[in-house]
Amino acid sequence: MKKFLIIQTAYIGDVILATSIVEKLHQALSDSQIDFLLRKGNESLLDNHPIINEIIIWNKHDKKYDSLKRITKQVHQHKYDVVINLQRFASSGLITAFSGAKLKIGFAKNPLSFSFNQKFPHKIGDGTHEIERNHQLIKAFTDNTPAMPKLYPSNNDYLTVEAYKKEKYVCMAPTSVWFTKQLPKEKWAELINSISDNYQIYLLGSPADAAACDEIKTLGKNNKVVNLAGKLSLLESAAMMQTAQMNYVNDSAPLHIASAMNASTTAFFCSTIPAFGFGPLAKGAKIVEVKEKLTCRPCGLHGKIECPEGHFKCGFDIEIKKF
Repeated sequence: MKKFLIIQTAYIGDVILATSIVEKLHQALSDSQIDFLLRKGNESLLDNHPIINEIIIWNKHDKKYDSLKRITKQVHQHKYDVVINLQRFASSGLITAFSGAKLKIGFAKNPLSFSFNQKFPHKIGDGTHEIERNHQLIKAFTDNTPAMPKLYPSNNDYLTVEAYKKEKYVCMAPTSVWFTKQLPKEKWAELINSISDNYQIYLLGSPADAAACDEIKTLGKNNKVVNLAGKLSLLESAAMMQTAQMNYVNDSAPLHIASAMNASTTAFFCSTIPAFGFGPLAKGAKIVEVKEKLTCRPCGLHGKIECPEGHFKCGFDIEIKKF
């Protein structure tokens, strides 16, 4: 039996996409132990996970460098055979370098990659999906085909959302950390008004998104809108999205939740583009973008806090229709 550690200390969507590695390793080496290291706040994503043996949580905001030292020591004590580092920052490189693992694998962009036994390119913009980039790191243990990411809501998660499933419904996740990744609120209202009265509409998000969702609900004229932002956990949201007639999302974490549940997806890309490699993976997923070729798009990999040009045409010029 091999002991693996997967390191992904970035954000929610990155952790979700990293579960593709978990699935594939388990398919190929079912008797192996797989642990996962992530940042504090993301651990609930992996609750009930039947494959992951242990979740190691790094609290980056609690005396970051002291906690980094503690985590590095903790990883070393586990005596892993293989550490697979999906992150490209020095902190995760240090954890990998001092892990004591027999085999250290990661991306060449990591500043500590000189200490890895194997390192691979991480090229963004050529249409390669992130799960394909990550899969390079485990090809030697598996094959050439990446697995789908996957989340595992519990029975309680499904029971919690069952009351919302009395009729056909769609889910909308209208917010993002980055302003220019969000379809404008006026466009969400337009989308809400285009949905038939035969469907219940649920707005999803974190507690911090509740006010924005209330504003969008008010802008829309459809009386079948329910704001669930802040009322569901991540895995409860996944359970909701799984059986929705459609999930409308931005280029943000809910897109990847939909992918992990193989749920019906319509993804709006405003300032970012699918070629970066973070598009939807669910069967039959649709991507909606502005039709005009804008010289200012994309304006960055992660989006901006405001439109650099001041017009936000990549959002406002997206055509809303019945999807």
